[in-house]
Amino acid sequence: MAGHSQFKNIMHRKGAQDARRARAFAKLIREITVAARQGLPDPNSNPRLRAAMAAARTANMTRDTIERAIRKATGAGGTEDYVEVRYEGYGPAGVAIIVEALTDNRNRTAADIRAAFGKHGGTLGETNSVSFLFNRLGVIRYPESVAGAETMLDAAIEAGAENVESHADGHEITTGLTDMFAVRDALEARFGPPEQAKLDWRPTTLVQLDAEPAAAVLKLLDALEDNDDVQSVYANFDIAEDVLATLSAA
Repeated sequence: MAGHSQFKNIMHRKGAQDARRARAFAKLIREITVAARQGLPDPNSNPRLRAAMAAARTANMTRDTIERAIRKATGAGGTEDYVEVRYEGYGPAGVAIIVEALTDNRNRTAADIRAAFGKHGGTLGETNSVSFLFNRLGVIRYPESVAGAETMLDAAIEAGAENVESHADGHEITTGLTDMFAVRDALEARFGPPEQAKLDWRPTTLVQLDAEPAAAVLKLLDALEDNDDVQSVYANFDIAEDVLATLSAA
């Protein structure tokens, strides 16, 4: 298991799944609100809003909930002023971590993130202290059912993508930093809206973790994910399958 995006299969063995679902919905609503406020409330003219709405639909959020979030952003009830903040630091075993947040209170969020790092054996660093260990790129995801691997590969290359990985979980298309929306629009015209389209951080090197540091890193990532202001967390670790099996059985 490499990186943070796949550590949820460990998280899901824990209780309070309803609370996690509610928290995930709150994060999606916040992203929709910010996207609608920063651009036009029309998703056809606002790529970020269109991507946020697609992610919300993939999470089974109702149309009414999505529309309420947009109305809140553009109407008199939209009082929150969210800003995007990135935090960087090191976790146990020297694992590099990037945290992206949307917050209406920088001081509160910074204190909470610093406390989570400190409590779980990490250290919060300065901006750009670990981002050099990652590449910034676009990631577009489609379900496996929309097209065969060769069809998706041909379409993605024609659209200007850098790489496609197809497997049972679906198709993952990666793009250059500035090409994501153009590639997404070209693929959407052919296959419909993607499940996800976002800018991502991908590690250039991975830290191999044994059971004890792996458990510590996952606890830190879990604590960061549980923060309402945190939208995404990225880390450069790898856990072998046998270690993962041991942790899952614990």
